[in-house]
Amino acid sequence: MRIHLIELPYHPNTILNLFEPLSNTAWSMLLYSGYNNKHPDSRFDILVTDPTLTLITKSNITKISYNKSHQISNTDPFILLKKYIHITNMKTYSSHQLPFQGGFLGVFGYDLIRYIESLPKLAKQDLSFPDMAIGLYRWTIIADHKLCKNYLITHDDPNKILTWIHKQQHIYNNHHFSSTSFRLMQPWKSNISRSEYSQKFHIIKKHIISGNCYQVCLSQRFSAPYIGDEWIAFRYLLHYNYAPFSAFIRLPNKLSILSLSPERFLELHKTNIKTQPIKGTLPRLKNVQDDYHQIIKLSKSTKNRSENLMIVDLLRNDIGKVAVPGSISVPTLFDIQSFPGVHHMVSTITGTLSNHFSACDLLRACFPGGSITGAPKIQAMKLIEQLEPQCRSIWSGSIGYLSCCGNMDINIAIRTLLAEKQHLFCSVGSGIVFDSDEDLEYQEMKDKVSTLLLPLFKKFYLK
Repeated sequence: MRIHLIELPYHPNTILNLFEPLSNTAWSMLLYSGYNNKHPDSRFDILVTDPTLTLITKSNITKISYNKSHQISNTDPFILLKKYIHITNMKTYSSHQLPFQGGFLGVFGYDLIRYIESLPKLAKQDLSFPDMAIGLYRWTIIADHKLCKNYLITHDDPNKILTWIHKQQHIYNNHHFSSTSFRLMQPWKSNISRSEYSQKFHIIKKHIISGNCYQVCLSQRFSAPYIGDEWIAFRYLLHYNYAPFSAFIRLPNKLSILSLSPERFLELHKTNIKTQPIKGTLPRLKNVQDDYHQIIKLSKSTKNRSENLMIVDLLRNDIGKVAVPGSISVPTLFDIQSFPGVHHMVSTITGTLSNHFSACDLLRACFPGGSITGAPKIQAMKLIEQLEPQCRSIWSGSIGYLSCCGNMDINIAIRTLLAEKQHLFCSVGSGIVFDSDEDLEYQEMKDKVSTLLLPLFKKFYLK
């Protein structure tokens, strides 16, 4: 069947407004770039809903649903996804530069690593999010903010899709959904105390001094009960975060993901690989001159450069498993990118995917991103399992797409809130190395999470 490309009326907020009537429907997903010209990746927004096939992995089993029929498989989820990408064989629009033209889109939880590597099972699994939730989408609406255009791309009858969209908007506009509210019921609480963090910090330091590892990303998790619509919280947080790799995902069983991530994990365009790890953070300051000095301070920080370089080397090694030998390079090292609350040190690693491997192979070879584990990766993850009270679930996994045209773009799911059973969960971490200072590492976590927790608390917490 042919692929249809139809231009739609454009406004910067069109895709948010189109998604709103769908935001409470399971398997509705929005990849949002932040619409901010200050960041080079704030260009494309992608809306999908109503997948024709879904893959949900949990407890070592993947449930495949298609046309109201179901089957299960215990195959490695990455290999299973690769199989379904191959057999769908959807057409592509080769003359257009839109990155996603239909295909698979969804979330890969951090704990998917357990299907690849043998890790101890010590942390408590207290959330019911799946390890992987991926849908096959035969139509999508994409906003291109650079060209100021919106497009419908569909592999089915476009008139039926447009009629369905208009029907959903009509239903939404003629009911009282717009009066739905959101409210935090209690202040945020962490799953570890300040003294417990100190103990864990020094355990990591001992492992580093002993040579067991070089860097470990230790996290804590905040939580608070709430009532209302998570979409309202997400739209509000967009005012405080112009994160280029944001996403809102509505899963079955009333599970929601609100991601405002500034970090790209992996991009594949044709055979060109790019990864951009973030390691190194300083807070923004209100005074312009002071804020500029923060940039200089971060760029010259020996500690942050060392931390960043460790992860660059780790990712060069991971990509090297599937890249053309000799193709890996580091065009940008220790670049400083500024976001609403923090400055980040970002490096860029590129390579060429070997024709023996696919996008799925690349993702599997690099998963999860080294910037949220540490180095060496497996040893760091084993230590994380011993020190963090709960499984990470979706946090520090990845969200993104694998397009039928061969492109892939996947984030690192940091600055991400998980909503389950009327509770919000938000994790944050920092990379601990040999010369890390405990107080500074703890403050770094507070700086990172400030643009999420504080705005929600100030706006939506009423005593």
